[in-house]
Amino acid sequence: MKSLSLTNRILLLLAVLTLIPSYFTPLWQISLWAPQYPEGLNMKIWIDHLSGNVDQINGVNHYIGMKHIGVEMFPEFTYLIYVMGAMIGIGFLFFFIGKKWSLYSFLGLLILFGMAILADMYRWGYEYGHELDPKAAIKVEGMSYQPPLIGYKQLLNFLAYSGPDTGSWVLMGGVALLMLAVFLDWKGK
Repeated sequence: MKSLSLTNRILLLLAVLTLIPSYFTPLWQISLWAPQYPEGLNMKIWIDHLSGNVDQINGVNHYIGMKHIGVEMFPEFTYLIYVMGAMIGIGFLFFFIGKKWSLYSFLGLLILFGMAILADMYRWGYEYGHELDPKAAIKVEGMSYQPPLIGYKQLLNFLAYSGPDTGSWVLMGGVALLMLAVFLDWKGK
């Protein structure tokens, strides 16, 4: 088994370190704008809680029959801190092992983790936007209110945005460092 070059070991270590800010920065954001909210409503999703205008968003969403958004509807908050801790531990282990397979394994792990998170967020958004209270004050036949997974979407008179926040951008930077290391490894062959 071939060992990693010093450069690639450093890139692997830096990528592992990019996981740490996920404990201290918001990972995702959802924003809404409408004529009655020109300044917008914003919800931040952290590794273990929500912040922002969650109460105002719940008030608006109540009229169209959406469920109340709360920490209790995200079981991921109870275990994501441990998953991220395990990934940091695995990353440090791979750094100390220092073999080429460890670089590729860590990159694969982060990509699979990101895909799993996006799939889980899509599932949540789908359920949240489609499972509406039939007794809601406002009903539009055939309309669902699934927020966008990434990007913008018009929902009645609201423009909704969903996308990465600080923590996710840092994590993506870590994946980019690993991709650079893989590129350098291929180039070195």
